[in-house]
Amino acid sequence: MIITLYDTTLRDGTQMEGISLSVNDKLRILQKLNELGIDYVEGGWPGSNPKDMEFFKRAVKLKLKNSKLTAFGSTRRAGVQVQNDKNIQALLKTRAKTCTIFGKSWDLHVKRVLKISLDENLKLIEESISYLRKHDIEVFYDAEHLFDGYAANPSYALKTLEVAQDAGAKALILCDTNGGTITSRVAEVIREIKPTIDVPLGIHAHNDCELAVANSIAAVEAGCLHIQGTINGYGERCGNANLTSIIPILQLKMNYHAISAKKLNELTEISHFIAEVANVRPNDHQPFVGASAFAHKGGVHIDAVIKNPATYEHTDPVNVGNKRRVLISELAGRTGLSVKAREMALGITKDTPQVRRLLKLLQEQEHKGFHYEAAEGSFELLMKRAMRKFKRFFELEEFRVIVEKRGDAPILCEATMKVRVGGAQGHTAAKGDGPVNALDNALRKALDEFYPSLKDMHLSDFKVRIIDEKAGTAAKVRILIQSHDKDDSWWTLGVSENIIEAAWQALVDSVEYKLLRDSEKNGNTDKVQPQGDRG
Repeated sequence: MIITLYDTTLRDGTQMEGISLSVNDKLRILQKLNELGIDYVEGGWPGSNPKDMEFFKRAVKLKLKNSKLTAFGSTRRAGVQVQNDKNIQALLKTRAKTCTIFGKSWDLHVKRVLKISLDENLKLIEESISYLRKHDIEVFYDAEHLFDGYAANPSYALKTLEVAQDAGAKALILCDTNGGTITSRVAEVIREIKPTIDVPLGIHAHNDCELAVANSIAAVEAGCLHIQGTINGYGERCGNANLTSIIPILQLKMNYHAISAKKLNELTEISHFIAEVANVRPNDHQPFVGASAFAHKGGVHIDAVIKNPATYEHTDPVNVGNKRRVLISELAGRTGLSVKAREMALGITKDTPQVRRLLKLLQEQEHKGFHYEAAEGSFELLMKRAMRKFKRFFELEEFRVIVEKRGDAPILCEATMKVRVGGAQGHTAAKGDGPVNALDNALRKALDEFYPSLKDMHLSDFKVRIIDEKAGTAAKVRILIQSHDKDDSWWTLGVSENIIEAAWQALVDSVEYKLLRDSEKNGNTDKVQPQGDRG
């Protein structure tokens, strides 16, 4: 059976705190959703702001192969004839062939918000839909607060649906607008309503009780054929039903057709693309598409998954374009350590005698406060140093960091650096926005003449965590640094009671990891110079 997918990321999703999309942003997302194969993409509410009007002006010119562009609005205002209602006229001006309008299903809203009679509300619904249909527009009707309205006054809530149906709505979407309806109740209400309605029913669920996905799936099981939601669950308050979870559940668990299998394989990439455009950090723990969705940390889990992935994975990550990850920590055990060692081409298995020594080293480091699952760059360096398969690219002779504050002027930070590469010395100074930035600039400036590829590298993220808060200013700090070059990104870390020392450790690892990767790409691994363990 085919399910109609309706995306409202560009309208409901932008109501999430922290999201603001430009017209160009919205056009890029629209094209990506079209590529994914979403049936309907709601572009915005043209009657509410000029930006959405500009979006539709440009979007209607696009040739969308898979998606129908949809404009959103409300029923006409009370006391205004439909042909004079600015909101309704704005829908027509978009030239979108599909519109979704919402109306009141809950008598509380009719009486207390609109402050009109129940009969007048029915006229708003009927006249708005009829008017749009006379202009040859396909209309979806969003029954706002349907489940709350049905609980308070079931006969009236049902009457609003019947009026919308008779006026020509293509489908009636039952909205859990407050997100407070329990899953079993959603299914119960839909089963009660469905026999009285001839057009398809849909579901629009909010996530205030963490039930939006469950409620959407229950709605399908109860007979709904139309699902509304957003990519990554973006939306007001706690968000909307998450299509990046709903789509694979429908397709992989329930054998419904939602999108093509090929496009399902691209779901993770599309999720991350939209997060990037929206300037929202991807949720690593999001089902199916999150970086941690198929990540394994416990030794027992890792051992079982290596033997048979079905032991701890409900589906193959490849199905949604994701990948399996083995995390490294003191919990990983010999199997986990050997898996990571194999990824680094270290040539050891869980039965290799060295594994026990490496595992002990890892456990000792984690006891000190190092946390390698978040910094695989530093972990690889730790292993290769311990196995004496690491090239020593430079030696620090000394550095000095000066932080100066004069009156009301901004704080000045400068670092001087002396390093030795082979028989040559690099000596330089650099300023920065802070002491760590100054150190980073000085280190790479001192090494530039020896390793020109460092010009392609930059620090992109910096995190500080207090490991033992009770120790106050004497507490250990853990610093994580993310670095980028033109091809890749990696995380490194440092731990110390001294924040500058911790930052230095992370900075050195970030540079040495970059240089190690470059040397391996250039086939210079046979020229490594042994170096002892660094802890």
